[in-house]
Parts: sequence; C-alpha cells; structure tokens
Amino acid sequence: MNEIEAPVPVGKLVAPLARQLAETMATEVGACVRPLAVRRTDTTTGATTVVPIPCGTTRASKCPSCADRARKLRVWQAREGWHLTEEPRIQTAEPTQEQMALIGYRADLEAARAAALEADDRHQVIELDRAIDDCETLLRGEGIRGSLPRRHPDDDKPRRRVRSTRRRQDVPDLPRRRVSARTTGRTFEGKDGRTFQPSTFLTLTMPSYGRVHGDGTPVDPNRYDYRRAARDAIHFGLLIDRFWQNLRRACGWNVQYFATVEPQRRGAPHLHAAIRGTIPRALLRQVAAATYHQVWWPQHDQPVYSADALPIWDETRPEPCYVDPTTGEPLRTFDEALDDIDDDPDLPPAHVVRLGTQVDVQGVLGDSDKAGECLGYLVKYLTKSIDECHTAETDRQAVHVERFVQALRYEPCSERCANWLLYGVQPEGAKAGLIPGRCKGKAHKPEHLGYAGRRCLVSRKWSGKNLTEHRTDRRDHVLRALGAVGITPRQATEDDPGDRYVWTPIRPTDPDQPDRVELLMRSISERRRWREQYERARAELPATETRGEVA
Repeated sequence: MNEIEAPVPVGKLVAPLARQLAETMATEVGACVRPLAVRRTDTTTGATTVVPIPCGTTRASKCPSCADRARKLRVWQAREGWHLTEEPRIQTAEPTQEQMALIGYRADLEAARAAALEADDRHQVIELDRAIDDCETLLRGEGIRGSLPRRHPDDDKPRRRVRSTRRRQDVPDLPRRRVSARTTGRTFEGKDGRTFQPSTFLTLTMPSYGRVHGDGTPVDPNRYDYRRAARDAIHFGLLIDRFWQNLRRACGWNVQYFATVEPQRRGAPHLHAAIRGTIPRALLRQVAAATYHQVWWPQHDQPVYSADALPIWDETRPEPCYVDPTTGEPLRTFDEALDDIDDDPDLPPAHVVRLGTQVDVQGVLGDSDKAGECLGYLVKYLTKSIDECHTAETDRQAVHVERFVQALRYEPCSERCANWLLYGVQPEGAKAGLIPGRCKGKAHKPEHLGYAGRRCLVSRKWSGKNLTEHRTDRRDHVLRALGAVGITPRQATEDDPGDRYVWTPIRPTDPDQPDRVELLMRSISERRRWREQYERARAELPATETRGEVA
C-alpha cells in the first residue's frame, strides 16, 4: 500500500524542482534553457563528446536567453546600417576551385537534361532532375548564394498573367523619378558650421475598421468590420512591399530600411521602420496615402457552400477533383477562375489593401539618446509572437480577439488554401482531405493574427552584410577581445584544422540520448566560464576595444 503524503500546510513555500532551479540559473547567466545535444567526433583521435548547443529560438516563451541574444543581434544590425555616411560595400569572395568545379558539373547536367528533353526521354529527365537537386545542395553547402534556373526553354511554362498597371482613380498621383544607386542620406550644415546627417524613424498604421476604446476593443462589435481587418492582415506584407517601391520611385534614390511588424491593441498590424537619411514628411504622407495593393483573386464575399454540404473529392475521374455534392459537376480550378477575371476587364479586384491616415515621422541623429530609444522601441516585441505582444486582460478584449481569429479562420490565405472550396473554387494543388476552416497556413493561427510574413524586414543594402555575417562579426569581436588579454577559448585554437571535428545531431529516437538536466547544467557552466572570461577582458582593455556583448 502506497504511503499517503502529508498535505502541505497553507502558506508554506515548497522548494523548487531541480530542473526549474537549473532553468532559472540558466536564464540569469544567459545560457540556453533547452540546449540541443550534438555528438562531436574527433577525426584524429576518434573520441566522441556530447556537446550542448543553443536552440536558437527567437521567442522568449521558449528560451529567454536565446531570444535575448537574437534581439541584441538585431539591434546590432539596425545600428550598423542606420546612420552610415558612406555607401555600404558588398564584397564578393573569389570563387574557389570546388565552386568552379560544381558549376561546371551543373552546366553538364543542364546540357544533358536539354538533350533528354529533345529525345523525349522522360525517365532520363527525372534522373537528371534528381542529380541537379543534389548538385545545388552541394553548391549551397559551398556558400553559393542565389539559385540557378531550373526550367528548360522548351518545358511547359505556366502562363504569366499581366494586370493593368493603370493607377486607381481614388488615390493621389505620385511623382516618379529615376531611382539612383545612392543609399545614404543628405547632409545639412548648421549655423555653427557643424555638419548633420539625420535619419528617419517611421510608423505606419492600418485604416479604421470601426471606433474602438482605449483598450483596442470596438465600441460597437456588430459594426466593426472584422472581415476587412482579417483580409488586410493577410495581405499586409504585400502592401508594405508596394510602399517601399513607391517611396523609392518618389524620392529618386535607393531608400534603405530596417523595419519590424507588430500588432496594435485592436489586433491590426503596423510597421516601425528606421530609414537611413531624411525624407520630407509631406512626401512620406503622400506616398502612404497613394499606396495600395489589389488582390486579384476570385471573388470570395459570398460562400457558395456551407459546412453542412461541402464539395466532395471524386477519385473515380481520370483527374481526381472536387465536385458539387448535389450535381456531381467538378468545381472550377483556380486557373479557370482567374481566366474568368481576365475575360472581364470591368471586374473589380477581390480586395484592395490601403494604409491608414496616421503616419508618424521623426528625425533622428545618430549620436543622440533618441536614436537608442528608437532602436529599443523598434525591437521591443521581437522576442514575442504576435498574439503575445498585447495580452487580453478583460473579457471584452478576449472576445474581440476571438471574433478576429474566427474571421480569419474562413478567409482564403493563399492560392492553396482549403477555404476556396466554400466559394466553389478548387485550390491550387487540390488533394483529398481538404476541409474549409482547417487550413494549416500560418495566417489562420491565433499566434499570428493573420500576418504570416517575417517580423523583421531589412533592405538588401542596409549594412552590406546579412544576419549571419553580423553574427560572425560579433563572435570575432569577442575572440579578439579575449585574445588581447591572453585568453584562448578551447574552440578557437589555431593549430586545429577546420575539418578535424564531425558534428552529428542526436535525434530524439537515439538510444544514447543524454540526460536533459545534465546537458542543461553543462550549458550553464560553459556560459558562466565564457562570461567571466569576457568580463575580465573588458576590465583590462580600453572601452573603445570592447564594444558589444558575448555572441
């Protein structure tokens, strides 16, 4: 008979669990609270060691330490490119012999594929496509950026649909200038002879969907336009892309930006952006008012089918498809529905997304306290998912969020969304088992609130480096600081060849899975040692040589 535990007296504190204590300690020292286990094999001695590595998440709810490091890296990236006085230089390394050999091999495969197509040898084409995939994997492993064309000129190509570029009559016209290659801002000379080169901090919002209270909830929920709010959130990313395009054409130079997307209290997405250089406030507001995105999809205002009588998947047809549950007639394909739009030039777009009238513009100097405040505000919510930015504190707020999520549930999020079946259209790549309201797209998930794009948007010439290169710069900076005071990390010995170690991830099904608490304790010890070494290096070096934190 099991022994009955005595009840804990009211008011008595219970000691924390060992794992909870370890996770708290890990958070305090900046170690990952859920490290991944990797097996390191020394090719020289044959010895194997299990090494904990950070999980690398950007969400504080999963790992506060990794999320905070990712946030600091984004701050570093934003600061590096915001107030540049010279054009960023993007240096391309000379190709290696291995890269040149792989490109030659890829060219031979392309020629062989073209010959197989001319001979109508489909089996050989399939085999060559697999070889091309393997070759491109090797190219990416060698550090090659971009991709090579995958289609032969004689392959069947999808017909490119061309829409009219005529501007809508209900938006103001914009000046259109030839865009120069310049990315840095103008300089201004003050009365005392000093030269200033300010930059811009911009905030864009979405239009009103109905009057709201201070907590973001609608004054009249029945009149609040949840459908329009849901559609605007789904297509917000495309609208922002169009805004940057219009801004560059109106300004006449290659505007560079570092922007983040976060929700307002009402749930609508809005954008904060650090822009290099200055742009007249009137022009920014003019561009915002003139920016729109037209969604040329089949009309989806009135559902054709209900949840009780949905289209049925018919496997008996030569080409299986969804059919009407009553007549058995196949539904229009997505391409056929788009053809109907092309045939009717007077048909309006399914939806038009516009920005709101609230446009906040601030001028910022690079060496001012305001620049640091703006950077902190820019990355304030990057460690949270969109739904975590504003927590519902009242029942009214919770009901508002629930109604918004419910409106998103049945809105089509892409050409492949299962919700198209409600409107009598087969989604692209239709297959059995599609159920409207159960699309797995990110836009339908409550944690995304309709916006499925990237939270951090950075232009290509912001700093001349990508995020990986900035991460490497931070690591090299720390290693230089340690080396200057005679500290050499064990992973940074110069006499070890780069291919000495082989790293293999330990899968969850691996029988040699290490103990998670032990792995966490090793991660804490390693992080504390690194922190102590770096703090000692900072104390011994001038402040100008120890900029940054441990990467």
